[in-house]
This record gives sequence, structure tokens and C-alpha cells, in this order.
Amino acid sequence: MTAPTCYAGIDSGSWNTKAALVDGEGRLIATAVVRTGADVQGAAERAYASLLSRAGLTREAVAAVWSTGFGRHSIPIATGARTELDAHARGALQFVPGPLTVVDIGGQDAKIILVDGEGRRVGHKMNRKCAAGTGSFLEEMALRLDVPIGDLPRLASGFVEELDLGSFCTVFSGTEVLGLIRQGKRPADLARAAYRSVAKRVLEMERVEGTVVATGGVVAHHPMVVELLAAAIGAPVKVPAHAQEIGALGVAMSALAASRGPGGA
Repeated sequence: MTAPTCYAGIDSGSWNTKAALVDGEGRLIATAVVRTGADVQGAAERAYASLLSRAGLTREAVAAVWSTGFGRHSIPIATGARTELDAHARGALQFVPGPLTVVDIGGQDAKIILVDGEGRRVGHKMNRKCAAGTGSFLEEMALRLDVPIGDLPRLASGFVEELDLGSFCTVFSGTEVLGLIRQGKRPADLARAAYRSVAKRVLEMERVEGTVVATGGVVAHHPMVVELLAAAIGAPVKVPAHAQEIGALGVAMSALAASRGPGGA
């Protein structure tokens, strides 16, 4: 029987569970994304099954499965784990060499991760206090504007007037949007304002400079956030392929590195 030659990573997120598979040389083979819902373990299993199906492989081909994300310690199939900070830094480095600044915008939190020229994480900031500046905020804004979250980018693309949302809290921002709707403000302008608010909240966390790489589900599905970030910092923002699955890729690379001996991961 042929020895296992692949390594899998599972990123258990609050909204979605992502999975990535790499070969023994670190080349990305496949990725998968499923909704997390209320069953973290079930979502991890579904993501892993989808991953193997996409790769055309069985579980016997996988030497190790490692996990990251908020549910990383609740995944029985994982034999190793890394923090989201480590996973996203390592994943981003597969596409862009350091030094770099990683801006990761997820469903419940946003992170700014500083990586040096040797690929070491040298600093970070997270918005643990509030969902402003995250995907949850955009979900709330879409609800207030009565559009599916997937339609928010198209709606915002038709903006005419630049509006600002002053509230820092997601709940208060929702109330603010309702007030603006009563004033007759256009939904497209309010959708644009929601994206402006996300970019503003993220950039308030930490000074962003140098080579900037944006990752996460919000980045993957809401390109206007990336445009606004780039405009605010006055420099391009790179979005790697598979931006939503970067954490899963990073932790799969950790599993591969660990297989090569002490200090590899």
C-alpha cells in the first residue's frame, strides 16, 4: 500500500468551515467550503468529505489533518492545531513573500497580522469587542436593506452619494440605517456606506503599511471592501487565490512542516 502523501487543514469558522489539501511538496490540491451552522463537528466532517471528493482521494491518502479557527479544538479528526493568526500568516506567505501585513476579515472578527521577511509573525491586532468591521456587520446591513447578503455588492455598485455611518456598534448602526432610510437615502448609497464602515473599522485597529494582503470570506465575496482599503492606505491590496480558504491552507502547511521534523511547524 502506498504511504499517505497529502496533508489537510480545516478552518472552523463562525460562518463557514473551510478545508484545504496540499501534497508533500506543499502544492495546493483542492479546497472546500461549507456552512458551519450549529454543528461544528458535522461541518468539519462535511468539509473534509467534500475536500476529498474534489481531490478524488480517500482518507488513506492523507497523512495528517490539522485544524484552526474558533472551533479548532472541537474537531476529532484533527491531530494538531494552530491559532488563526499563525494559520493566516502561513497561508498568505504561500502567495506573497514577507515582510507583509495580512488583513483578515471574517464573520465575527477582523485581524491584522504583521509578518517579517523571514516569515515570522511579529505582531497582531484583533477586534474582539464588537462585530463592527466583520461579516456579521454586513449581514445586519443586508437585513436592514432587505436584500440577500450575496446581492449587497451589486447593490452598492450603483451608489451615487458617499454616506458615513457614525455608529461603532452593529446594533446601533442598524438603527442608524433605518433612520437614514426614513430620510429617503438610497439603498445603494447605504450599502456603499456599510462597506466604507467595514474598511474604516479595520484600519482603526492598526497602522497598515508595506505589502498588504487581504484574506477571509468578506474579502472573497465583497471586493468593494478591498477597493476601499486600498484607497484609504494609498497602496494596492493583494488578494491571493482562495482568499477565503487561506487559514485552512496555512494549517495544512503546518501539518506538512511538522511531518518534516522538530521545528518544522
